[in-house]
Amino acid sequence: YFNADPEHFDVVFVANATAGVKLVMDAFHDHRETTSSSLSGNRDETGGFWYGYHRDCHTSLVGVREYAARGHHCFASDDAVEQWLSPTCGDAVGVHRTGIPGKGVLGLFAYPAQSNLNGRRTPLDWVRRLRQSTLPEHSSVYSLLDIAAIVSTSKFDLSVEEAAPDFTVLSFYKIFGFPDLGAVIVRKQSSGILQKRRYFGGGTVDMVTCLDESWHVSKSRSIHDGLEDGTLPFHNIIALDLAITVHEQLYGVDDEISRHVTHLSKHLYDGMAALRHSNGRKICQIDKNPGSTFGDSKTQGPVVTFNIRDSEGAWVGKSLVEKLASTRNIHLRTGSLCNPGGIASVLDLTVGEMRKNFAEGQRCGDEHDVMDGKPTGVVRVSLGAMSNRQDVDVFIRFLREVFTDFSNLEQLSLNHPCLFDATRPMPKFSVTALQIYPIKSCHGWSIPLTESWKVHDEGLAWDREWCIVHLGTGDALSQKQHPRMALIQPSLELRKQMLYITIGTAMIGVSLTPVSGTAEAKQTKTCYTTPFATRYADRQIRDFFTTALGVPCTLARFAPIDPSTQRSLRHSKVPLRQHLSQFRPKPTTQPSMRLSNESPILIVSQSSLNQLNHETNLQLHNGQSTSSTIDARVFRANIVITETAPVEEPTTTNKQRSAYLEESWTRVRIGGLSYTTLGPCRRCSMICVDPDTGEKNAEPLARLTRTRRRTSDGRVFFGVHCCAVVSGNGKLGMESELGNIRVGDVVEGFL
Repeated sequence: YFNADPEHFDVVFVANATAGVKLVMDAFHDHRETTSSSLSGNRDETGGFWYGYHRDCHTSLVGVREYAARGHHCFASDDAVEQWLSPTCGDAVGVHRTGIPGKGVLGLFAYPAQSNLNGRRTPLDWVRRLRQSTLPEHSSVYSLLDIAAIVSTSKFDLSVEEAAPDFTVLSFYKIFGFPDLGAVIVRKQSSGILQKRRYFGGGTVDMVTCLDESWHVSKSRSIHDGLEDGTLPFHNIIALDLAITVHEQLYGVDDEISRHVTHLSKHLYDGMAALRHSNGRKICQIDKNPGSTFGDSKTQGPVVTFNIRDSEGAWVGKSLVEKLASTRNIHLRTGSLCNPGGIASVLDLTVGEMRKNFAEGQRCGDEHDVMDGKPTGVVRVSLGAMSNRQDVDVFIRFLREVFTDFSNLEQLSLNHPCLFDATRPMPKFSVTALQIYPIKSCHGWSIPLTESWKVHDEGLAWDREWCIVHLGTGDALSQKQHPRMALIQPSLELRKQMLYITIGTAMIGVSLTPVSGTAEAKQTKTCYTTPFATRYADRQIRDFFTTALGVPCTLARFAPIDPSTQRSLRHSKVPLRQHLSQFRPKPTTQPSMRLSNESPILIVSQSSLNQLNHETNLQLHNGQSTSSTIDARVFRANIVITETAPVEEPTTTNKQRSAYLEESWTRVRIGGLSYTTLGPCRRCSMICVDPDTGEKNAEPLARLTRTRRRTSDGRVFFGVHCCAVVSGNGKLGMESELGNIRVGDVVEGFL
């Protein structure tokens, strides 16, 4: 497949490219040389290796440095590698002072043929130049080339043995999708170093002794015989032959695939680069290396990496882009893309900034999108043999429809949360809907209009009391991964003390009394924490939810007390409360809550929703106005309030003056009970799930991205978190039941 002559090369099958890298690393790490000391006459064992790697290396290649006992060095640019390989390399250009090995030191130089970050292609002749170099510091340095990214769309040719890498690693599933298999292609003249590996596994030795003497002889009939530990993945190796054949039947030879994806990537790049907001600002900031040209397969692969800016130049978070794309069945890769050196260079992140971001909570895969005014990651689009022009056009249309600001209308933002004139009397509101969600992430249940509902310090009675737990991982399931949960409808029968749960025609009942028997409360992972929950052991309950969602799961009930400490388990989340000082003073005590993500109670204003619908309907999609109306239920609020004497509906020149007024309140009184507001609600992709059908769509998150996004970190907000307080003294309630609430109660907000 790679034109590698078996006379000069051998192939070692491994799990994936990372396993191949580790195999090579182990051999270099185990290298030892015995030398004679001229002073003592003793023989000393020394060893280890030096490691050099390019800035664009995948994390799996970067990790090799931890085993490099003779030092390591990251080449920060192509120019740095060129300088190292140059015949003038030496103290004159200062490279020795930056960790380059000395004469005769065993070394390994690694780099990718194509960056997995942005698709730029690096010079392949570095391998040849290193081997042919006459410089002493290059004499014992081997080459390790990562071709995992480039071979997914381009032919890689090893027909010229003298110019081939010493060790080449790849993953076949990145080419064919199947089988799960990788390989190290070994240049036989360089294979001696691999024999230094000390570990041996089953199938790699001809003889082993264990009792009176520790002795073994590795297999030596071929290179792979002594390196492929244990039983070979023979099914996958057989499947690989079929994968190569079928892939060529479907897509043609690799040269045809390369021409195809090169054309598509040029079309994608041109389309994205042309996107503009109505004020002329670019939407996409594309990471394009100065030496790379889209349309030239020698310098650029079929990958476009970018970030999005709004019409004012502020960053749109990578997580929002990914969530909105998923509603259109568009699959993107976001984050640092396992390329630490490349991401730091592209985003101009210093080591100090990255350490600071980590200290402030950023972790791999999280939603810390913008910190201190800089993105923490990127968005990547990758094209393959199966991609077509329609796919590209769909993606460009998605960017245009969702992220383009077509209007020049003044928009509300978190910096100007409302248009209310503080000199005028505060508008009057009333409660128009009450909703609880007995089972976390499932359909809500509307509290009857005539019912006076209990309010506890941890929220409305029975709200988020239960969750559905994966039996294998212990995680609480979420609509974000399982949108079908929206179809699971709980309902309460307080007189019967029962919770009834239906999905379709199936129904099951659960008693409201505490879980009986010897059931043990176990930690359950939610979005941010791991509270204790008592799982139902009843087989009928387990089968009901497993059948409904198609994953092994069961119902669990929140345990309000930690079994070990006998203290309350959950309080309002720290990520929410870190930024409260930007809005109002923090409460002195964190309120308790059950299984909700951030706070005990969520309020949504109909006035704010009217404004959001007005803005959404003005948004142009391909020159056509939309007429969709966002339902309040998608925001999963507990309390919906409506202005009792609303001003006129918003028009193109007038916005409803009470829109987003609730974000300015420090406290609110509903009926006879007071509440402290905790801050605006950070929205996630769950609001894109239709509560009646379980289907995903881009709204309302797309519109919130433009109008309700905080520029400091790229997060979007809608609704207000709050907690009930003991009437009169303003302190957080310490008793379970604080009061009651019902539809029709008067709502008074206080600035």
